[in-house]
Amino acid sequence: MEGGVVKPDKTAFTDCWRISWQKPYIMRLAFSAGLGGLLFGYDTGVISGALLYIRDEFKTVDKHTWLQASASLHIVSMAVAGAIVGAGFGGVLNDKYGRKKSIMLADVLFFIGAIVMAASVAPWMIILGRIFVGLGVGMASMTSPLYISEASPARIRGALVSTNGLLITGGQFLSYLINLAFTHAKGTWRWMLGIAGLPALLQFFLMLSLPESPRWLYRQGNVKEARVILEKIYPADEVEDEMKALETSVEAEKADESSMGDTLVSKMKHIWGHDVVRRGLYAGVTVQVAQQFVGINTVMYYSPTIVQFAGFASKQTAMALSLITSGLNAVGSIGSMFTVDRYGRRRLMIISMFGIISCLIVLAALFYQASEHAPPVTSLESFHFGANATCYKYVQASQPSDWNCMSCLRSSSDCAFCANGKYRAGACLAVTDTVKDMCGAEHRTWYTKGCPSKFGIYTVLLLGLYIICYSPGMGTVPWIVNSEIYPLKYRGIGGGIAAVSNWVSNLIVSETFLTLTETLGPAGTFLLFAGFSAIGLIAIYFLVPETKGLQFEEVEKMLQKGFRPKPCCSSKDEDDAVERN
Repeated sequence: MEGGVVKPDKTAFTDCWRISWQKPYIMRLAFSAGLGGLLFGYDTGVISGALLYIRDEFKTVDKHTWLQASASLHIVSMAVAGAIVGAGFGGVLNDKYGRKKSIMLADVLFFIGAIVMAASVAPWMIILGRIFVGLGVGMASMTSPLYISEASPARIRGALVSTNGLLITGGQFLSYLINLAFTHAKGTWRWMLGIAGLPALLQFFLMLSLPESPRWLYRQGNVKEARVILEKIYPADEVEDEMKALETSVEAEKADESSMGDTLVSKMKHIWGHDVVRRGLYAGVTVQVAQQFVGINTVMYYSPTIVQFAGFASKQTAMALSLITSGLNAVGSIGSMFTVDRYGRRRLMIISMFGIISCLIVLAALFYQASEHAPPVTSLESFHFGANATCYKYVQASQPSDWNCMSCLRSSSDCAFCANGKYRAGACLAVTDTVKDMCGAEHRTWYTKGCPSKFGIYTVLLLGLYIICYSPGMGTVPWIVNSEIYPLKYRGIGGGIAAVSNWVSNLIVSETFLTLTETLGPAGTFLLFAGFSAIGLIAIYFLVPETKGLQFEEVEKMLQKGFRPKPCCSSKDEDDAVERN
């Protein structure tokens, strides 16, 4: 059952289809558990569209950035905070109660969260629902691939587990489709958030008829039950070999765990004193943190908002354009399955980072140009709607003649730009429903997040290119690296530490994004992420070795010696290992 890295090469994908056709039970297991990845992806994407309409219903959310993105009271990031807790407790629950019960508990939490959000009468209820959803997502993000791995034939395990990334991006794409479908429906965001409960409910009932992981059952002493499940997964002539392999693997794991001690403190001391594991954590945590600090989840959580920053005022247009970026993310995750074993993990991440940095710098430049060339604000246009309708910040300005659309929007969340034609001078008005209706009555466009810009379409194209650079490399490879970089007996706890670092980084980035755009503007924010990405690139170059084609034992030997990079992005030891394979 264990001993090496099973990678999804072309043969594995062919075997996957052939074996799944012969044993449909395998695909049933993988699909049912894989719905956890779909929930993970759906939650990531759905809030971006729903937030546009939540702002309209709860005006306090739109007026106070801290309500959207502060550490104590926010909407977007509460799910991430819950996921950190869910991932932390998920490992304990997995070991004590099993993979199946953990997945079903995650479904219950997710379903409760979806219902609470859909029925919310105040922002605090949405936040509470997001916490429940986050707890479920955190548990599902680590339990679903674990269940698939332990309930799959060894030779196609890599192909089946690697589809988890595809299901996550597929869930994100689905969320944008749902968002777009309900833009004109009564209740808009309530449907967007509430419908997430359906796949959770489906997975719960599917899991009722499925068995526990055979590996977990064997560890609990239920040998006969484990054999029954293996007989459904493997051909008859292979079952006995798998039972022997399972026995050897489980006994070795139990011996290793006893040597580390029972308490978390003793395990952490043992890990930190182990050169191989410590160097593995340097690499594993580095790629997980770098994955978040390139700013990807600002795009996934706030994609429609970013599109509005680019000058597309319509919510429907913003979500339709965001659907394209989400689709590209899903396509990129498919591409990674066919390239990561050909070009290597390290090389793919480095190439990906160069592309990401380039896109972020150009995006920053485009947003800066859009700001500098924003349509002007004139007194004639502003007072056309009456003095009481004009934004008070504009009235009090010492040099109002220097103002443009961006000056108006940045001056206060109570100010909006009413455009008189696409790129012509407009009015800086007070943000009230009455004034907004007055602007719309004259067939003008109302802007609160961005300004009309000739650079807008190029910004959207750059967002798409950013996703193309990100998805096949930094999008999927960090999870692969963390499945390979640790010695077998430390893989669970090492991967758990890295996963928590990913969620914590996600929380930091998603919480600060809106505040950063208020303080630095979109241009400054994307330039800052470009700087973080450059730091991440340097860290990956010096700390992350290539694990392509290596057995766990070879990875351990490489880390024992210590990794030293060469200018060509690979070391001699790595090249020799790849040639041997």
